[in-house]
Amino acid sequence: MTLLIRVSKQGQRKAFHNPLLYRFLSESTDLRKGPESKEGCSWLYGSSQEILSVVRGHVEVRHNFISEEEENALFKEVETGLRKKRYEFDHWDDAIHGYRETERLQWGLKCESILKRVREVAFPEGSPLLGPIHVLDLDREGYIKPHIDSVKFCGSTIAGLSLLSDSVMRLVPENKSTDWVDLLLSRRSLYILKDDARFKFTHEILKEEESFFSGRKVPRHRRISVICRNLPV
Repeated sequence: MTLLIRVSKQGQRKAFHNPLLYRFLSESTDLRKGPESKEGCSWLYGSSQEILSVVRGHVEVRHNFISEEEENALFKEVETGLRKKRYEFDHWDDAIHGYRETERLQWGLKCESILKRVREVAFPEGSPLLGPIHVLDLDREGYIKPHIDSVKFCGSTIAGLSLLSDSVMRLVPENKSTDWVDLLLSRRSLYILKDDARFKFTHEILKEEESFFSGRKVPRHRRISVICRNLPV
């Protein structure tokens, strides 16, 4: 099933010059820390304290959610289907550049146990979920333009595992394009967007040349995201 999204009708946004950055320290006791983590790990920055307050409780990033071994297991399964496809540079609604995608319903035992953990963390118990898992493969030069996922085809929450590369996701409120929030999606992390972060903000994956987080360059490589969604109500 093709990824169905509604592209934001906002015009081209101007670059943000010398933005005032605010640090948001994760308060979640569930944050999984590993050898790459630092005490007081920061994964969220924004243009103002006000905008961070708006998204608080609607976004989450769990670094090192999966191990290197688990990442390899997921990659091995999805690569079988992806390598048969070419990278595309003209998405049907011009939302994604340099990508290939697939959906997978059946998984091996190891990968199914990983996805079960994702579902348990990201979705309320008993929440009806979309059966096929969406797999999106971005080339190193690929990126995702600002968009809002169509509410006709997926529900209040999306949860994605990031494989192979770090990246930066930017959220921008539809009603105030000068505000923004950046999420640092480290390799092997899990991100969760729900409710207002889904319906009132566009989200995008920044291009390689724009991939900065809090003034620090975040090098982009090939990136695969394994995405779970719930059904619309």
